[in-house]
Amino acid sequence: MPSPYALYYVTDPTISFAENQAVIQRWAPFLTMVQLREKNVTEPILLQRALALKAQLSTTSISLIINDNLNIALASDADGLHIGQSDGCVHKIRTALGKDKYLGLTVETHAQLQQAQSLPIDYLGISSVFATDTKNDIKHIWGWDGLTWAIAHSQKPLIAIGGIQLKDIKPIFNMGCDGVAMASAMSQQKDPARYQAYFS
Repeated sequence: MPSPYALYYVTDPTISFAENQAVIQRWAPFLTMVQLREKNVTEPILLQRALALKAQLSTTSISLIINDNLNIALASDADGLHIGQSDGCVHKIRTALGKDKYLGLTVETHAQLQQAQSLPIDYLGISSVFATDTKNDIKHIWGWDGLTWAIAHSQKPLIAIGGIQLKDIKPIFNMGCDGVAMASAMSQQKDPARYQAYFS
């Protein structure tokens, strides 16, 4: 059975919500997760968009993850929540979210990855593997060597994120990583089936 984290689309902030929906539609045969990441909209709009994605994904096996906002994850009955290091107490968030939902955590340093091993989370986002224009608060670039280290030192499933291109997917899987997350690398491709060899 393939990893539930294998191919993970993070909504691209450089395009409209409607365009992101079109990207998801194009990639749907291959996706396992979609993260709604909207940093500059009000909560009512965010909830509206979360519900729209929930409806769009309802006939698929793709899980909907909400970035950072526990209230929206609960209100939309999303499949999970992804949080960063400054988003609150992981134990309290897990209790509020429930045990049957995915909870992911971004780790940006070796120490954070090691500390996260004892936390009640389902997966870790290794950020940022490479430089990327879709995230402007990067503290650390892991690179190939750092990703190799993370895989060797984590008992939690790992998702590589940040600057990943389609050509990087197979090497990352071959290293033993559980998934890859991308924004612009997916949104810019009009015919995902042409690249199926990279991720199948």
